[in-house]
Amino acid sequence: MRFFNAGIALVALLALSSSAGAVELGDATKGQEYARANCVECHEVEPIESFSPNPDAPSFQEVANSPGLNARALAVWLQSSHPSMPNLIIPPADMDNVIAYILSLKKPK
Repeated sequence: MRFFNAGIALVALLALSSSAGAVELGDATKGQEYARANCVECHEVEPIESFSPNPDAPSFQEVANSPGLNARALAVWLQSSHPSMPNLIIPPADMDNVIAYILSLKKPK
């Protein structure tokens, strides 16, 4: 019985730790709409091989294909100040959608 209780505790702990660090993905279509309305001054947001209007701003396609990129890394990056990026505060639901959109642009290897 003691082993069984320890097993349940371990499973509960693993479930909590994995869900605590998870980033919920939003709606990629809504993310694309948000990007078209808010990000196109600097970034190429469409899924095409193109250059951004601002040469210092990577295209969303480039961002999506950055080595090691995942939802968590994007969430941190979007919430951090960048010298070349305006202090844009993306509402949480929109951020989840933008993250989903950017990740949808990742090309399979």
